[in-house]
Amino acid sequence: MTDTALPLFGDDGRPGVPGVDESFATAHRVRLDEHSWVEHVPSWLTGADSLFDELLQGGAWEQRRRWMYGERTVEPRLTAQYDDLATAPALLLEAAQALTSHYGVTYDHLWVNLYRDNRDSTGWHGDGASTRRRECVVPVLSLGASRRFLIRPADGGPSSTFRPLAGDLIVMGGRCQSDWRHCVPKQTSPTGPRISVNFAASSQGRAD
Repeated sequence: MTDTALPLFGDDGRPGVPGVDESFATAHRVRLDEHSWVEHVPSWLTGADSLFDELLQGGAWEQRRRWMYGERTVEPRLTAQYDDLATAPALLLEAAQALTSHYGVTYDHLWVNLYRDNRDSTGWHGDGASTRRRECVVPVLSLGASRRFLIRPADGGPSSTFRPLAGDLIVMGGRCQSDWRHCVPKQTSPTGPRISVNFAASSQGRAD
């Protein structure tokens, strides 16, 4: 597959009160292969700026470490976790309910990543810890500055590029977590902070 980029859709200036588009009217699905797909839903959430500020100021942010290549390394981003959706901002509970209804997966917890500037990143990976089933649906909501989101086959090859804006939703479905890898790379040009909201389902964390 050749490297592609979706057009820049949506902004956070839509009229109306904060909320989500339960109709998913702007959804555009890209078929990666026979078993995997990515859906981009521009301007899915209204009120992205206020939600970004609420999470930035109220999140229990921590710098995590993980084992990589035989040693513990510091993750180049901050993370906060909401094991109970009741403790998350109300707008995220509304978002989880809309995603549950639309995709038929019960999203019952989430975690958020904070990319403080262009030097923060996430390397190539699949969400194996939270999605042990071969086929699953993983929604990621973008807030703040726009960053590239790349996805490529697990065994290597050209990547597809998405550029979600604040309030946009990126959804990985099918075998994306087992057959594909995704990342948010560092970039050379300065940028403001970005928060990604990763919706998770306990049912997808159990093997088939």
